[in-house]
Amino acid sequence: MQRAKSKLDKEKNSLRAEIDDLAGNIDYVQKGKLNAEKTCHQLEAQLAEANSRLEEQSRSISDLSSQKSRLSQENNDLSRQIEESESNSSQLGKARAQLSAQLEDYRRQLEEKRSKHSLANQLKQLQEEIEQLREQAEEEAEGREDAQRQLTKVNAELAAMKAKFDGEAVQRAEELEEARRKLQARLVEVEDMLNTALTKNSSLEKTKARLNGELEDSQIDLDRSNQLVNQLEKKQKNFDKTLEEWKARVEELSAELEAAQRENRNVTSELYKTKNMYEETCETVEITRRENRSLQDELADLIDQLGEGGRNVHELEKARKRLELEKEELLAALEETRLLLETEEAKVSRAQLEVVSAKQESERRVIEKEEEIEQLRRTHVQTVESMQATLESESKAKSDAQRLKKKLEGEVNELEVQLDHANRTSSEALKTIKKLQQQIRDMQTMLDDESRAREDLRDQYQLTEKRCTMLMSELEETRSLFEQSERSRKGAENELADLSDRVGELTANNNTLASQRRKAEQELQSVQSELEEAITDARNNEDKAKKAISDATRLADELRSEQEHVVHIEKVRISLETQVKEYQVKLDEAEAMALKGGQRQIEKMQARIRELEHEMETEQRRRTDSKNLCANRNAASRRSLSLQRKIEETATANLQKFKNAQIALDDAEERVEIAEGALTKMRTKNRGAVMTSRVTTVYVESDLDSDDEYHEYEGYEELY
Repeated sequence: MQRAKSKLDKEKNSLRAEIDDLAGNIDYVQKGKLNAEKTCHQLEAQLAEANSRLEEQSRSISDLSSQKSRLSQENNDLSRQIEESESNSSQLGKARAQLSAQLEDYRRQLEEKRSKHSLANQLKQLQEEIEQLREQAEEEAEGREDAQRQLTKVNAELAAMKAKFDGEAVQRAEELEEARRKLQARLVEVEDMLNTALTKNSSLEKTKARLNGELEDSQIDLDRSNQLVNQLEKKQKNFDKTLEEWKARVEELSAELEAAQRENRNVTSELYKTKNMYEETCETVEITRRENRSLQDELADLIDQLGEGGRNVHELEKARKRLELEKEELLAALEETRLLLETEEAKVSRAQLEVVSAKQESERRVIEKEEEIEQLRRTHVQTVESMQATLESESKAKSDAQRLKKKLEGEVNELEVQLDHANRTSSEALKTIKKLQQQIRDMQTMLDDESRAREDLRDQYQLTEKRCTMLMSELEETRSLFEQSERSRKGAENELADLSDRVGELTANNNTLASQRRKAEQELQSVQSELEEAITDARNNEDKAKKAISDATRLADELRSEQEHVVHIEKVRISLETQVKEYQVKLDEAEAMALKGGQRQIEKMQARIRELEHEMETEQRRRTDSKNLCANRNAASRRSLSLQRKIEETATANLQKFKNAQIALDDAEERVEIAEGALTKMRTKNRGAVMTSRVTTVYVESDLDSDDEYHEYEGYEELY
């Protein structure tokens, strides 16, 4: 009994020494654990700060993108308003030209009426001369008895005629003598001439009454024309005022456009700054990850040091390993959420909420595991106490052993429950993967909707072409107004030069914006390359094989859809080539029709060019939308880049075709100007001939009424 007791005392002392060592090791482990927890909390705080910064930067990026879209919309609205103001100014210029042409017509009519009035005055003078001749005839009839008195009168008339024709006295002296003899002989014939003069006098009185009526009518027409001239002058003044207002409006719109462009530049600079800040935060996140890994290595070293404990410590180490595995799983889940955070910037807020929830869940699990460790430590203390009690009584040791067995079974059950929880988390991860696949399908449906919208736009484009044909027919009806628009051509050419300068400035601004867009695309490609590297690192896991297969099928579908899109773009390119050929044919026809309606063809081609520019802008918007969709597709980024390059090549080809069409249009305008110069020369020649013929007709046919003169004027207009 004493030997057994001494053995038991020795064993008891050895066990107490082991217990003290284990307690020291446990204290050391707890201190290391506290230090690791502190570092973990610090890293989590840093991660939270980085996430908050990332949220702020994402918000700023979204705000800047919205502001950029708003500014682009305002820019488009301002450009549309400028186009409308330019069209209104062109219409006002046409109206001004029409009014000026009408004013010239009324002035011409006024001059004609003044010439009629002068002819009426000459008629009155002739009538007065006729009265004088009649009086002279009466005097001759009365002085038939007194021939001497008549002779003296004739001598007086001869003296007056001699005084009148002193310059021609030498040549016409004989003629005057013969005239005197004839006058003496005509004294006998005066009676007969008197009767004829009386009949002529009656007819002249009738013509006098008719001419007086015509004179009154011409006076009324003159008053009306004066009123019309005054009204037209008032309209001209009002038109000048409205034209000045529109010019001021155009200047204001140009100033607003420049301000919007400045704001756009500022926004792009701020966007670059935010991108740089985002890259810096990504670097800080990488640094924190490295520190976390180093701390994990230190924790592993500490855990290796704990391997020298007893059997219960070994169980604690198993529990710790299990916790580490769970922690690694949680860290892997956290990495996946971070990758999702990087890849899906549009869903940053939701991903951050998931990260926060996962973090809270991991903290909760860590706390639970710490409680389990504490409970295991307590159970270890209880087992030590039970072992001491076993030294006192074996019966109590058996009961304590059974109690420990039951507790261990309960722990095993709890661990099984935890395993079920882990399985549930994995199933939830699979559900999230399925949700992402569903989102990808939704994006595919959105792409199909976009293709349908393109079809609708194509139908609308056909309708607009039909409307253009209708407008062409209406323009053919307005060909009679070509003469009026010809007078305002020089002013319109000056305005066209100003507008072309303005278009050049706008194209330069557009080129700068395109260069900025290319820079942004290059930066986007660099970010996508980084994302691809992260994705290739994540694809090494065997658990994502199914996802890779589904991604491959989805990529095949997307490639098929993109190929269809490329085919559609090729069709659009072919249609644009045919349209360019048609426009070339129309330009050739415009050369032939330059003498009839060249200016209208130029305006029509300019309108068509505006429509093509609008279509190019819409195509660029669609291309940017497709780029945004391709940016959201993580796995199809490489193939979408090649497709984007093809689309950009087609776009550059279309732009080159547009430039060629613009050059052809400029050549056509030069040819039209040459034809117009030849036309003006022909007009000047025809105008001289027409004016000579017109003067002859006015003096020969002075007794024509106003209707006949108006028809004659229309004949002259047809000669033009």
